[in-house]
Amino acid sequence: MTDMDLKGLGIQLSLLSVFRGILKTDTMSSLLKFLTVDVDLSLRTRLYGEFVYSLREDNYSFSDFLKRTVYADENKYVIGTAQGKKLPEALVSNAKAELSLFSSLTRLDADTLCKSLSYSGYIPRFSNTAVDFEKTYEERLSNIGKYGYGVFSSAKMFRVEGQDILPVEAADDISADSFVGYKQERQKVFDNTKALIDGKPAANVLLFGDAGTGKSSTVKACVNRFYGDGVRLIELRKDQLLSLSSIMDRIAENPLKFIIFIDDLSFNKNDDCFSMLKAALEGSASAKAHNAVIYATSNRRHIVKETFSDRATSDDIHHNDTVQELMSLSDRFGLTVYFGKPDKALYLQIVHSLARKNGIEIEQNELDIKAEAFALSKGSRSPRAAEQFINSLI
Repeated sequence: MTDMDLKGLGIQLSLLSVFRGILKTDTMSSLLKFLTVDVDLSLRTRLYGEFVYSLREDNYSFSDFLKRTVYADENKYVIGTAQGKKLPEALVSNAKAELSLFSSLTRLDADTLCKSLSYSGYIPRFSNTAVDFEKTYEERLSNIGKYGYGVFSSAKMFRVEGQDILPVEAADDISADSFVGYKQERQKVFDNTKALIDGKPAANVLLFGDAGTGKSSTVKACVNRFYGDGVRLIELRKDQLLSLSSIMDRIAENPLKFIIFIDDLSFNKNDDCFSMLKAALEGSASAKAHNAVIYATSNRRHIVKETFSDRATSDDIHHNDTVQELMSLSDRFGLTVYFGKPDKALYLQIVHSLARKNGIEIEQNELDIKAEAFALSKGSRSPRAAEQFINSLI
């Protein structure tokens, strides 16, 4: 590839009209300047260095960077396709030409890019593997309900920060196969999620019960199990529930399926977030999306805290009605699943399974005695106590 060819490549990049958003990334910004700026050696080498440095999050792979950013780009082409709209011919033509351009970028290497530099020293390397973006992107479009687009194509689990929905770094990769016990409880959650995937009526779910019994882990294992079917998780803190309506609006037209996850849920009676969750659970149009369900965990069956003093001092004329509204919030979940403390036999079964998995070689009777003593020191038996006990032996 000649120097003129490289400049022509830069001009083509500067003409992007469908995937133009990727030019805002540090990688593409540095590469574009490197290809189009014809000035002194020091500037061009600095731009090339910035380009290679920007690939560090993708293990210095330019093709991996391109796949990540091209697939995640929200543009009229992918959104219109996902919504089943008839797209303008110009849009389709431009998109295909740009995808072909991205394919050509995956055939570049350090020697090709730096061939014209009047420099004989060491040139930083980067890896690059040929990708047929026209083919792979078409495959993703034809399976958009599984792959998704935009930020939701980049991860399984997400968190909310202000107005942004961001991928969870180092998300929990726990699988259903790693659990011992509570099979029926988990199957109820998995079956409900499968109904959501299949477009059947799916319930909002409250997983309640004793601490450390695997309620939150069940939800995360469910997402890991059905990620390939287009399920994503968005975790909300209780204090973020006022954003629930705007989040539902944002995902309502998305082809993916979403679990809105609220961990360790409980309310005080005057909580401002109470009404927002109540509206969503009751199916209010302003707080519900057809492709989303709410999964919440709580250590309490009745998730609104109320004291006897609240009842004694209340001046509410219709106090009984108010109490019933507060106490029945959990009943508004279509499905409630109880996770109780394990009995001794199940607790020891969990201990034995974890011991085998971690290579703990202790005579079983001795292991059982120590496990029971550990549970006694913690105050109760639970899967979490079993895991903490095994960790203490490693």
